Amino acid sequence: MTVKLNKKAFEHAKSLVREGKVVRDSRDDWSEHAPSTQELSDFLDKKGPGEYSQWFLGIDDEASEESKAHYKFPFGDLSKVHRCAVISGESRASQYNHDEIREALGDLLKRIDES
Repeated sequence: MTVKLNKKAFEHAKSLVREGKVVRDSRDDWSEHAPSTQELSDFLDKKGPGEYSQWFLGIDDEASEESKAHYKFPFGDLSKVHRCAVISGESRASQYNHDEIREALGDLLKRIDES
């Protein structure tokens, strides 16, 4: 599995932070704030992979673009960026040596904390 940075999603996330569409929650809140599997499936079915992909900083190039497995490292709830998702993703990216994604998430966290 090769996971690479989704640059369009990174730009989308930075734009959301600039617009103030951020939830400044605590590190451990992501398990409660993350969209459910059903919500993710419904969003993908309704909006399509193009819009769905904008909510994930990682892309697994070995999985089909039509599948949820193609998209990794969510940073929000499909409407706002969540600080807890960014922190969680940064830790996971570091754990699996996805340095470019880790750096992007670190950049997002800095932007959130400075805004």
